Amino acid sequence: MTFAAVDVIRTKRDGGVLSDAAIDWVVDAYTKGVVADEQMSALAMAILLRGMTPAEIARWTAAMIASGERLDLSAVDRPTADKHSTGGVGDKITLPLTPLVAACGVAVPQLSGRGLGHTGGTLDKLESIPGWRAQLDNAEFIAQLRDVGAVICAAGEGLAPADRKLYALRDVTGTVEAIPLIASSIMSKKIAEGTGALVLDVKVGSGAFMKSLDDARELARTMVDLGTAHGVRTVALLTDMSTPLGLAVGNAVEVEESVAVLAGGGPADVVELTLALAREMLDAAGRPDADPAAALADGRAMDAWRAMVRAQGGDPDAKLATARETHTVTAEADGFVAAVDAYAIGVAAWRLGAGRARKEDPVSAAAGVVLHRRPGDPVRAGEPLYELRTDDPARFAPALEAAAGAVSVTDVAPAVRPLVIDRLA
Repeated sequence: MTFAAVDVIRTKRDGGVLSDAAIDWVVDAYTKGVVADEQMSALAMAILLRGMTPAEIARWTAAMIASGERLDLSAVDRPTADKHSTGGVGDKITLPLTPLVAACGVAVPQLSGRGLGHTGGTLDKLESIPGWRAQLDNAEFIAQLRDVGAVICAAGEGLAPADRKLYALRDVTGTVEAIPLIASSIMSKKIAEGTGALVLDVKVGSGAFMKSLDDARELARTMVDLGTAHGVRTVALLTDMSTPLGLAVGNAVEVEESVAVLAGGGPADVVELTLALAREMLDAAGRPDADPAAALADGRAMDAWRAMVRAQGGDPDAKLATARETHTVTAEADGFVAAVDAYAIGVAAWRLGAGRARKEDPVSAAAGVVLHRRPGDPVRAGEPLYELRTDDPARFAPALEAAAGAVSVTDVAPAVRPLVIDRLA
């Protein structure tokens, strides 16, 4: 069937429910250029303001999947599971998690993205490893998944092309926040990649896209239902992103911290979340008896990391970039660190060069922020709170402005906040 774009827009503008045929047509027509950007912008705004029913979201997601190819992972001789994070500050979890789960016998087809604004991108972090490449064709992707058991790479052009086009449009039209469009964007790519199981890490807090627990729970529920409806065993964890994960925020510094976790060390919160997600992935893939903590301790996860990096052209032993300039911010009084604002630290890292304002902007491998204290830690006046790193000293002033007040010190230690807030299945 053929529709008039303006009629589809009016239906949603007026609070109506779009038919399956209308959704199929508008997604396909937009992908092919028949529906103009300004028309899809109007529809996206109508969706933001009016919402969608679960049936509409499911059909929209199916139409996005149908706009491109769906990978066939049947050549992989072990179960598959993937993880998706909604993005945060210091969120390097994909790096240790992917080889860890692979070391436990489950293949991980991890399609990742780049950072934008205050949130970091997995591909940007990995590209700080000399020689490592993000782009793999489908044959390379499946071969590495079969031989190594772990792949982290960019999504191919053929996967959900409707989403790629719509995502760019949402970014410049103030419609990024629409939960139906967020859920369908994430899940169309994850379902199209062919994984058998999926664990969602939905972040909540100042450094997350979802600031409120209610919004995060709604997004998680929507995505779990979409995955289940498409035959992908899907689970979601709601996790705290009021504080950066770990101590390192940037690109090379986050790789270093990830390697420390794989070596059996690293910050306690990064280890905790890596293991929590690994257990969920292994359980969803039918391997509930696997012990990811043992795989960290005995070196199997590190072996899988090195094999994965080498398979994509990287040198796991290469020296990573270090910043030429540093600036340390110290405590003004004795006390306890009460809070470290993830958003403020993320913006500071971005302004130092670790992030980008537009997708085409370059990023610095060496830039970033390294925390010396986390919430609950004691500190004395004059001791370091955090360190700014960059190759361009002119970036310190805007970064310091962004980070002003990010770390607060009080007389009493704060209550411990749980890292994993809730689980939805």
